[in-house]
Amino acid sequence: MQNPSILSLFPPLIAILLAILTRQVIISLLAGIWLGRLILASGNPLAAALHTIESLVQVFQNSGNTRTILFCALMGALMLLMQRSGGIRGFVEFIQVRLNASNRGGDSRIRTRLQSMAFLTGTALFIETSISSLTVGTLFRPLFDQYRISREKLAYIADSSSAPMCALLPLNAWGAYIMGLLLGQGIENPLSVLVRALPFNFYSMLALFTVVITITFRRDWGDMRLAQKRVRETGQFLNQKSRPTVSTQITDSNADSEVPARKLNMIIPLAVLVFSMPLMLIMTGWSANDPSLSGFGRLWKAMGQGSGSAAVLYAVVSAISVGTVLSLFQRSMTLTKIHDTVLEGMAGLLPLTLLMVLAFAIGALTQDLGTGAYLARVTSAWLSKELLPAATFVTAGLIAFSTGTSWGTYAIMIPIAVPVAQTFGCDLATVTAAVIGGGVFGDHCSPISDTTLISSMAAATDHIDHVRTQLPYALISGLAAVLLYLGLGILTQQP
Repeated sequence: MQNPSILSLFPPLIAILLAILTRQVIISLLAGIWLGRLILASGNPLAAALHTIESLVQVFQNSGNTRTILFCALMGALMLLMQRSGGIRGFVEFIQVRLNASNRGGDSRIRTRLQSMAFLTGTALFIETSISSLTVGTLFRPLFDQYRISREKLAYIADSSSAPMCALLPLNAWGAYIMGLLLGQGIENPLSVLVRALPFNFYSMLALFTVVITITFRRDWGDMRLAQKRVRETGQFLNQKSRPTVSTQITDSNADSEVPARKLNMIIPLAVLVFSMPLMLIMTGWSANDPSLSGFGRLWKAMGQGSGSAAVLYAVVSAISVGTVLSLFQRSMTLTKIHDTVLEGMAGLLPLTLLMVLAFAIGALTQDLGTGAYLARVTSAWLSKELLPAATFVTAGLIAFSTGTSWGTYAIMIPIAVPVAQTFGCDLATVTAAVIGGGVFGDHCSPISDTTLISSMAAATDHIDHVRTQLPYALISGLAAVLLYLGLGILTQQP
């Protein structure tokens, strides 16, 4: 739309509201897309329906979208391959033996240790959010099930330890992407701005701190407390209304008990997945390198220019290939069985891949409607020097919540926030940090965010259950961040 209006907010917000109320995420997203296309078609319902179908087709015109969807489907293949080769069962037994051997405080202490291990794993894999969330979910879901820790808690830990950590450390694609946006606004030394922004990225730090607090003090609130109570008392990993994004054949680690348990059949493919990611990121960006740079500088630029979607796709293909070789070498699976396993694993994640298609489609719709631009224009009308950091954070959060993408939010907000900060004479690092943190905050609250969807899949839980249980923690951290930005804005303007 050339002149975005308040109508641009209705489609994503209605899709989100319907998803939460009905728990029918696919139908809700389709309804939101149709409504948006109805607005763009000037109220013609038939044209809106046809454009809705075409918008789903157009998702695959973007190679990045297609790679991400393939990556999610192939993760189902990798998980089922590790399960049927005895890898998951072997890893679970390996960890159980060590946990029981050092058990001095009962199951409660083991649960705390498991959650701490999951959190540390997520924060350590700060190269890419999808790899971080999926690794945490794949490694720890069987253990969380074994010791009756809810899958909702695992999804929360995976989600809240990935994006916040990626946003805090610039040595990844996030940092390179944001520096590129800053460079486009005429900032001569974007790395310096990004480094100075780190202490002011309040939401990301608070999100990580909140996870630590809930694990350390064993305190859960709202729907998360109910989920924890359900699994402890009944052993039910999902509530009765849940619609998990992963089929049960992928989550059943004991499905092929006749195959010997071999922990290396899980550890080695996952290690290949994790370590291939930065290597593939460098490889895909190496062609844009500058020979005049130093060795580290060339690697840094290559990583910044690399394709994240291509890197994760190549990484999961590499992991499946290694898992296949291991199974054939051990003679635990025939080539025919591996072939069938890969196809069944991909089919098991069909609901997630469909959700990803719809999430990308509604993201494209919000761009066509100008949702982000409208929000940015409306909020900028009441800005002041003191309110700028807090208002920037809230605006970025609203855009990310409505569009389901933090990176898309940065592309909208940084070209607006940088010149506004320069006009008001505000610290550029503080405003940049508010944009980054606001994008992560909105992503954590949004049911249409691709990273939220991936975290639900990684933990094999219902997507809406993940959103409901994570929301109170995100809102607490978000409110605290707003107050800190308000205080910072007021204090820095004192004579």
